Amino acid sequence: MDLKLLEKEFFELVNIGIALTSEHEIDKLLEKIVTEARKFTSSDAGSLYIKEVESLRFMVAQNDTMDKRLGAGSGKTSFRPFSLPLNKKSLAGYVAVTGKTLKIDDVYLIPPDSEYLFNRDFDIRNNYRTKSMLILPLLDADEEILGVLQLINSINAEGEVIPFDDYYVKFVQCLASQASVAIKNAHLAIELKKAHLNTLMHLSVAGEYKDNETGRHLKRIFSISGIIAANLNIQTDAVDLIKYSSLMHDIGKISIPDAILLKPGKLTPEERKIMEQHTIKGAEILNDPTSPILTAAQIVALNHHEKFDGTGYPNKLKGKDIPLSGRIVALADVFDALISKRCYKAAYPIDEVLKIIKEENNKHFDPEIENSFFKSLEHIIDAYEKNKD
Repeated sequence: MDLKLLEKEFFELVNIGIALTSEHEIDKLLEKIVTEARKFTSSDAGSLYIKEVESLRFMVAQNDTMDKRLGAGSGKTSFRPFSLPLNKKSLAGYVAVTGKTLKIDDVYLIPPDSEYLFNRDFDIRNNYRTKSMLILPLLDADEEILGVLQLINSINAEGEVIPFDDYYVKFVQCLASQASVAIKNAHLAIELKKAHLNTLMHLSVAGEYKDNETGRHLKRIFSISGIIAANLNIQTDAVDLIKYSSLMHDIGKISIPDAILLKPGKLTPEERKIMEQHTIKGAEILNDPTSPILTAAQIVALNHHEKFDGTGYPNKLKGKDIPLSGRIVALADVFDALISKRCYKAAYPIDEVLKIIKEENNKHFDPEIENSFFKSLEHIIDAYEKNKD
């Protein structure tokens, strides 16, 4: 055994594990698992299934041969999502049910009376020849199946398809274990995020209870802020933080007297000053430097009534001095206020709403934010309709 080669591959495996655990977006993680496993085994193709209740969901497919035929980076290769029954008849199903690794030198030579069979449909449709395969279960710490990783056609230095080397099977099994941990952690992070969101939603609804606002209003602000942010090419984590923090934008209204908050007519200048205090009160309520989400929410609560030309409140910030999240939620909140019925006004027609927003370009609203809004207008209106009061 070449000890230098073993050492090199060991450290490569460690680095792969670090790379997998650093990726928290589930779709990117699954792609990375297949990519790294294929590199390690010089595989032409690979796929990954995730276990659902009674089936396996086909999630990732990579195939160098098909990509080369269609042109590298063309994006033309199309693999339709589908589900497999959770039984032993398919290769992936067999591995999922038994928890065993399968290493097959030529899938076309599987005996007809075998417990599992290879489906040639893909090969026939695409003039492809699947030969060697390595199929591994993705198991959590309790040996529960999370999914199945398939590696297809190991390629040697001459470009020939060869059987998967027994030497690498243990390494790939270790990689599969690392992948399982990463998938489990990603799913836990998703569930934690959902729980966090539900908590914020309930707290926000409680905070706006006096204002006769509903959870639907908050869902609209959440969705619209997220759509605007996503069009600004900022990181997904930043988009999520803006969406979650937008839920708490008016939490400070719990400190406003009912006579002012629920007044059906126009506020007096004195009443307006009291109402404007909800931004400062909200920031005080959300003051918790140990919580990233509350810190982000504090910024939104304080700044969502600032205006791009410096005439907003409470601090008359101007231009890019207003935090990005405040500029985004400002537009989302005004759009929702205009298009929705409130205790002091009827709903405006959509054409009138859009006209007002255009007139406020570079005055109330950041032109970049407004451009993102109009680019996504169809999705924004759809989000509004889905959560209409």
